[in-house]
Amino acid sequence: MTEPNDSKIVALLKQSIRPADFELQPDLWPQMLRRLQERSAPVPWFDWALLAALVLWLCFAPGNIPVLLYHL
Repeated sequence: MTEPNDSKIVALLKQSIRPADFELQPDLWPQMLRRLQERSAPVPWFDWALLAALVLWLCFAPGNIPVLLYHL
């Protein structure tokens, strides 16, 4: 690359990438507690259907429990 191209690339990179914030936040624990207290997303019905199918499969074919544990 030539020198003019390098300076153009450097200028474009400086323009597109925001400067890093090197100052650490004093305490992240209050933010973490707020995040934990937020209501989580509900479990979709499809997940419950898959769980029910798994339980039924294991009830009717208990010999498959080691197979399932092997694949986990």
